[in-house]
Amino acid sequence: MTNEEKVEYWVDLSNNDLTVAETLLKNGHNLYAGFMCHQAVEKIFKGYYTKVNNNTPPFKHDLEYLAQQSGIYNLLNEKQILFLEKLNPLNIEARYPDYKNKTAQHLTNERTQSIFEQTKELVTWTKEKI
Repeated sequence: MTNEEKVEYWVDLSNNDLTVAETLLKNGHNLYAGFMCHQAVEKIFKGYYTKVNNNTPPFKHDLEYLAQQSGIYNLLNEKQILFLEKLNPLNIEARYPDYKNKTAQHLTNERTQSIFEQTKELVTWTKEKI
């Protein structure tokens, strides 16, 4: 597989995760929609990492770590960095029972819609950098 094919793989996965997030959001599954938003950003950052480093991205889920390792962190504005800080916990909190119920209570439709819109913006912005 060429590096370009690997980048395309990550971009396609990110696009698919966005589609799944949107479907979950429309059906009121806010916790899992938030989780899929995290996944979409994680995968687009891995695509960016693959593009600039011509290498396999780290086996990590931490968005800030992936952004720093790929070099895109230095291109992010303050709003995007704050969004990563808000989105990052949804990877863990959607998976483990102790966090799941607490997190689900805070993810209203409005808040999850906002997370989804910010995710789309960040994914689109990152694709432009790729």
